[in-house]
Amino acid sequence: MILINLLPHRELARKRARQVFNASLVASAVLGCAISGAVFLWYQGQIADQQDRNQFLISKTKELEEEIKEISTLQSEIAALKARQQAVEDLQADRNLPVHLLNEAVQQMPDGMYLKSIKQEGKSVLLGGVAQSNERVSELLRNLSRNTEWVTRPELIEIVAANLALGPREQRRVYNFTVRAQLGRRASEPEAAASAASVPQG
Repeated sequence: MILINLLPHRELARKRARQVFNASLVASAVLGCAISGAVFLWYQGQIADQQDRNQFLISKTKELEEEIKEISTLQSEIAALKARQQAVEDLQADRNLPVHLLNEAVQQMPDGMYLKSIKQEGKSVLLGGVAQSNERVSELLRNLSRNTEWVTRPELIEIVAANLALGPREQRRVYNFTVRAQLGRRASEPEAAASAASVPQG
């Protein structure tokens, strides 16, 4: 007996092929979405990790900036304290400056003259006194310019002739003078120079 298939088998075959194709297409789409989602999640995780690291670096940077500000403040305070300490040391050392000036004046003063006043104005020193002659004043200027480190650049401000009464009937011709000189160094500098000289050279 001969069987004849009258059903549309070609149409069924095409339908099955479309179904397989659609199923594979859906599977591919699902797989692609899954892969895309996994990649997206991985990148999101990487971005989140990087943001955490950036935030950590920002916080550490802020901490370092605060520490730098504190260090700069401390440095300013240290500089101010050093300046105060130097000022106190200068004041302590300069207490002996009048003694040094008087000692130098005695050593450099020629015979036949005496001082009436010593006045310091900043770094200048005014010496006022009486001399028997102009030559004595010139000798004092030479001594101050050559023989002492405490004063420098002595200059004669004025010299005025006058009469000095030695008794009821006796007078002597004298010369009132004023000399200005500059302080050569502070009272604390000799000790500093001596300390520097005592340090062995490498």
